[in-house]
Amino acid sequence: MRAFAALYEELDTTQSTNLKVAAMARYFREAPPADAAWATYILSGRRLKRFIGPAMLKRWLIEEAALPEWLIDESYSSVGDLAETIALLTAGTAHSEANTDDTALADWIEDRLLPLREATEELQRQTISGWWRELPYRQCFLLNKLLTGELRVGVSQLLVTRALADVTGIERTELAGRLMGEWQPGTLFWQALHAAESPRTDPAVPYPFFLASPLEGDPAQLGERDAWQAEWKWDGIRGQLIRRAGECHLWSRGEERITERFPEIIDAAGSLPDGVVLDGEVVAWKDGRVQPFALLQQRIGRKKLTAAILTTVPVQFLAYDLLELEGQDLRAAPLRERREQLQQLLSRASPIFQVSPLVTASTWEQLTIARADSRQRNVEGLMLKALDSAYGTGRQRGAWWKWKIEPHCFDAVMIYAQPGQGRRSNLYTDYTFGVWRDQELVPVAKAYSGLTNPEVEQLDRWIRAHTLEKFGPVRSVEPSQVFELAYEGIAASGRHKSGIALRFPRILRWRTDKPAAEADTLAQLQAMLSNDAPDAKLTSS
Repeated sequence: MRAFAALYEELDTTQSTNLKVAAMARYFREAPPADAAWATYILSGRRLKRFIGPAMLKRWLIEEAALPEWLIDESYSSVGDLAETIALLTAGTAHSEANTDDTALADWIEDRLLPLREATEELQRQTISGWWRELPYRQCFLLNKLLTGELRVGVSQLLVTRALADVTGIERTELAGRLMGEWQPGTLFWQALHAAESPRTDPAVPYPFFLASPLEGDPAQLGERDAWQAEWKWDGIRGQLIRRAGECHLWSRGEERITERFPEIIDAAGSLPDGVVLDGEVVAWKDGRVQPFALLQQRIGRKKLTAAILTTVPVQFLAYDLLELEGQDLRAAPLRERREQLQQLLSRASPIFQVSPLVTASTWEQLTIARADSRQRNVEGLMLKALDSAYGTGRQRGAWWKWKIEPHCFDAVMIYAQPGQGRRSNLYTDYTFGVWRDQELVPVAKAYSGLTNPEVEQLDRWIRAHTLEKFGPVRSVEPSQVFELAYEGIAASGRHKSGIALRFPRILRWRTDKPAAEADTLAQLQAMLSNDAPDAKLTSS
């Protein structure tokens, strides 16, 4: 636990990719196998289900620290992170900083944390408050992150596989495959991860996904047009469909098994031969064309699928790659060969499976014109893939590019701010923005990315000096700062006060040149719900 807490702090206090990889590799070499396995599990993005909710932890903190609630709230507001607030107020109060408890990370999780799920609330309170008093600050902070399931440290699975490759000497592609799917951390897993040969034993496990990089600038920089395959960038759920050992499975790009969410696709997969893996997109499909992603969300958000929702939101699997055929891994073959085999395969399959169509413009200029039609097709732009490329692992620049259309933009006023996570827990970096409805600013979006570090620090100082009210860690601020925001899509929403929901909102720039009164209106955003709405910015610059 002590060593992993030190690693967590080291990862959380640097932005250097190389330093993060080196720190993880050093930890993996020195840690016991079970600890290294649990660290791999956590750092690769898998989360332990929340043990205790933040509201309960706060209540116990008030009792343990013997402080009034208003002072706890002020401390939380100043620190911006509940786990850190608890650690600062309670850590090591029963012992000196030279705490000698060096229980292994695996033992902490398996013997202490996991049994908490079955304990009574009173036993949970006594146990956790005892840990708060006993643990030094770094371990107490890590414990609280594990309890709340909010352990975010800014490393990707790609960085984890880089560190593991450095330790094991095994290729990153192979390691990425071994980390896919569902696995149980422990000594046996760690040994299997190091094995020179590790056969695929679970037929349900997908391959690591190959990810595209964003293309900026003229696509002609990629070279000859005929060396590249162009297809639409579908606005759906990226997934791998697996048919092996007489069973069918569907995985999302986030390594979530979504088999039960799309029963018609699984049923239709019976038309495929055994030993097949398709990479493609699940999309809402009606009247022979893809529908907006907002329609697909109606299915994703339901706990139980009814016959009515299956009829209202029919789906299609648009396949754009064939990763396995007759049990043979095809990923090393050129894309042009994989696509030819894909077309042959799906010509005999259920019509719910279609090959993602190519965009056949013969020049980059003609392709640029075709891309401009993306929104009318309910797609996000184009995908450009080198015809001679293998199917890689993760985001490897050079072979696959996503050439997205320009986002929708509008000007909004910042009305709330709250602290960020990790290194930014002492800065106000998460913002809520509103637009005008008559004389009232109505919240329409939350965003936290898009500003430079100097801008974040400048805005943080302004927020502290212009706070109107405090609600725990959230501050309402003087409505005078205007920001240009971008978003990918808009949908009607009964869950939001504004009546709309924006997809992927983010900050483009801080409009210090514009007064709040000139920000956009809710009526202008609502007009974008219409298919006839213009794609241009709502207001002039």
